[in-house]
Amino acid sequence: MSVIQHLLNHMHAFLALIPVADAFAGTKYTLPCKMTKYDRAHFLAAFGAGATGTTKITAEACSDSSGTGATAIPFQVSKQAGADAADSWSDYEDVAAAGYDTPAAANKLHLIQVRKDDMPDGKPWLRLKLVEQVDSPMAGAIICVLTHPAYPQMPPVSVLS
Repeated sequence: MSVIQHLLNHMHAFLALIPVADAFAGTKYTLPCKMTKYDRAHFLAAFGAGATGTTKITAEACSDSSGTGATAIPFQVSKQAGADAADSWSDYEDVAAAGYDTPAAANKLHLIQVRKDDMPDGKPWLRLKLVEQVDSPMAGAIICVLTHPAYPQMPPVSVLS
């Protein structure tokens, strides 16, 4: 088995928020994903140019893919440590359902981890809600990687429908 096949048997990745110049303006939502076949979701949020803008990140469990019955849930966050393009990370910190405010800083990564066990019964869909706190355009995107599949397989089954 190739390295790529091995990776794909243990994760499912998709572009949850398309990269744009003012990615976090107003209120945005990532594409919702269905967590029934995965234990964890990892959202890698990339913040580019825009050193003063901030965003509140909230994880929401929903009843369906359209966001029905969205309920804020706790999650964990790790931040890229150090200067631009650093490759060291902070330890995960627990974040209450009220959400996490990103610090003002350009060219940073944040890793948001959500466990399926933290999602209420009857709400298998997961998305991030992003609300701009300080209006300063920031380039950015979010990639979601689902891990710990219940049934490793090749190719992964869609989690978007």
